[in-house]
Amino acid sequence: MLGLNVPIAVSAPEAAGQVFANALPVFAIDAAMPVAPGTPDPATAPGTIAAIETGVRLTLRGKTAALVTNPIAKSVLYSSGFGFPGHTEFLADLALRETGTAYRPVMMLACPLLRVVPVTIHIPLCEVPAALDRSLILETVRITAADLKKRFAVASPRLAVAGLNPHAGEQGTIGREDEEIIRPALNTLRDEGIDVVGPLPADTMFHAAARARYDAAICMYHDQALIPVKTLGFEEGVNATLGLPLYEHRQITEQLSTSPDAASPIREVSKKH
Repeated sequence: MLGLNVPIAVSAPEAAGQVFANALPVFAIDAAMPVAPGTPDPATAPGTIAAIETGVRLTLRGKTAALVTNPIAKSVLYSSGFGFPGHTEFLADLALRETGTAYRPVMMLACPLLRVVPVTIHIPLCEVPAALDRSLILETVRITAADLKKRFAVASPRLAVAGLNPHAGEQGTIGREDEEIIRPALNTLRDEGIDVVGPLPADTMFHAAARARYDAAICMYHDQALIPVKTLGFEEGVNATLGLPLYEHRQITEQLSTSPDAASPIREVSKKH
């Protein structure tokens, strides 16, 4: 469809490294029926689900080095009985099935200029205040700090945490969640030695000078995190699932090291590592 002449080699996953020089290695999985690009069909959902399950299994068993997922049409999967809000939750369930250990997945969106982590993910906006609690914030920030060190070579992660309400609650006059839930959690994290600031007004966290002061922004809900990262890097952004045993430390991609923004903390880290 793209007019590209790319040789395809159907091979075992272990042989992919030897194939790449001459062809694109593909591990065939039966989609149950012919797939028509651009025509979503619930009948193909089992093949999509099987592909994700196979990739997780191969990675956790050491047959492959890491897992990269393509976008999924969740509405199509739902019609076939898929019971998860998205990739993040499905990957955590697969890791539990494969290892017997429950993991807390954390979704991080990253582009050359920004990393963001939403504390709550795929839930209606009206349910966010009730879903926020101290333990959820603590878990999210701890996992983010640990994985930035282990997997992204950020020696001392600096984290900025957004408030839930406008102006981060304006000292409790525009909602109490920032003072009663978020701030006490951040005090605990600082006592643990994590470099975290907040709660901060979300509307002043994402301009260039503010971004230079942190390595990742922790946000309270989905769109609070995803709007800025997709605005700054829609064509370059990726979703990295933290907190799961699906990959070991890998060097930051060359794409990030070529960012034109010299003030970007991501660019500085990739230059050094």
